[in-house]
Amino acid sequence: MTYKHFFIKAPIVSLKGQPAILFDGKKATLLEALEYKKVKVFSECRNGFCGACKTEVISGEVTYIKEPLAELKANECLPCCCIPQTDLNLALSMENVELVVRSKSINKKTLTQSKDAIELAYNIETATAQQS
Repeated sequence: MTYKHFFIKAPIVSLKGQPAILFDGKKATLLEALEYKKVKVFSECRNGFCGACKTEVISGEVTYIKEPLAELKANECLPCCCIPQTDLNLALSMENVELVVRSKSINKKTLTQSKDAIELAYNIETATAQQS
């Protein structure tokens, strides 16, 4: 028995080649996910009628929740009414985008060693000062 069908990889949305969003389905549309990450996308109707959010797709594919009425070229999508089907690279700016950065965790042992080093340096300085 294979579990291949149960585990579907969440598409990664990149902006000009820079990974920015893991589209895990928590947002209903690509536009909502982009806005959540503070990506600037102009939009009006959110229903695929006006075409205001028309965005160039560098690579990847989208699926439409509602069939858009706005006219699109082969390399364009309407984020207001679509979701990524595959990894997606969009021609949008990374300016002001909130990226998640992992903070390096501090090992307690390292922290203890650092405290010991500071104490040792303090004791040496204190002993030197007292001898003078």
